[in-house]
Amino acid sequence: MIQHAHPDIAGPDYWQREILRDIRVKSEIGRYRVRGYGAFKQLPTFDDLTFGFDPAVLGRLGPVEGRVNLKTTLGGRYASVPVENDIPISISAMSYGALSKATKISMGKASAMVGTSTNTGEGGMLPEERAAAKHMIYQITPGRFGFNIHDLRRADAVEFYISQGAKPGLGGQLMASKVTDELARIRGIPRGIDLRSPSRHPDILGADDLVIKIEELREATDGRIPISIKIGAGHMRHDIKIAVKDMVDMVAIDGIQGGTGAAPELVLENIGIPSLAAIVQAIDGVEEMGRRDDITLMLMGGIKDGLDAAKALALGADAVAIGTAAILAGTCIACVQCHSNKCPTGITTHKPDLESRYEIDRNAEWIANFLHNMAMEVAAITLACGKDDCHDLSRDDLRALTPEASAITGIAMLDGGQVYDPEYARSE
Repeated sequence: MIQHAHPDIAGPDYWQREILRDIRVKSEIGRYRVRGYGAFKQLPTFDDLTFGFDPAVLGRLGPVEGRVNLKTTLGGRYASVPVENDIPISISAMSYGALSKATKISMGKASAMVGTSTNTGEGGMLPEERAAAKHMIYQITPGRFGFNIHDLRRADAVEFYISQGAKPGLGGQLMASKVTDELARIRGIPRGIDLRSPSRHPDILGADDLVIKIEELREATDGRIPISIKIGAGHMRHDIKIAVKDMVDMVAIDGIQGGTGAAPELVLENIGIPSLAAIVQAIDGVEEMGRRDDITLMLMGGIKDGLDAAKALALGADAVAIGTAAILAGTCIACVQCHSNKCPTGITTHKPDLESRYEIDRNAEWIANFLHNMAMEVAAITLACGKDDCHDLSRDDLRALTPEASAITGIAMLDGGQVYDPEYARSE
């Protein structure tokens, strides 16, 4: 048998079937590949942490039973009317365009059923979704598509989009096949062309411009509602300090595992940092400033259940948001056709025959059930850790299962109770 000189980088094991297929597709279409969903590659996740605190240890007994406080305030620093959610889990920004009208209405209904917030996403506010939702966060993107002052004043919070985890550094992307007459009217765009949003706001060149924009939004809403910014995680320790100095009420932190309706595949897989690292960097940044209580931190990107949510809270997040998990709780079959307008379940298509398959009320109930289940899981973990408030979960309750997770988070390993440090390991 012939042995390759470099078996890791040569031969059939390197040129795998998926790589060969990818090269052939690119040679046929002559451009990068576009798809929906998020990163599929193996990344550090919340599964690499576990809860290690045992409330049954003598001297550290927690409550035997009882109610767990799950109520969560979003943006209470400067806003006169912060968002008061019943649970620490929200529905993240997903636009009318990326999702069908039926799906957006369903998301609004589901969020209201459990007393939490949802988000318009890019492209304006659907009147039907606003009517269905209890708390609506209004997103403003660089293209300003669908933005108007009237909808802004109908919102319960505003989210100023800087970037997102699935495609940081790029704007939104909506294929021409998905631009219907109604969608074109709401967004104020023509039909028949692919819509590519700018990657940055034309009137914001730096932190000084951002603080002016924040003050404009605060004045336009009479200082009533929270002002948030959304950041695709990259340099969170630095970015979070700018956000605090610019007096935002909340930062939505989006890790690389975040989903999207359409983006270049190479960006989905290779740009950004995991949510696990993002929240740790953000907490470190605000604690270095001594300003932790001055800002609400919402983490999103790959949150899949209540266990992930509880771990995010323990690491320092005030709340989490789900997107992909919410559509999976409905009828999504993960066919990764989000961008194509051919979604067979009606979730991400605008073809009437396909969208009609999506049953609004039934899916709203399923999504609400999933959100309720997540909240129950957070409550169960909180009690198991001997506490009666989910916001009292802390890093002391966690243990790392892998050296990588320990190094990223600064959480002690299970064996020995020490944080993994390569230099320490080598000294042994």
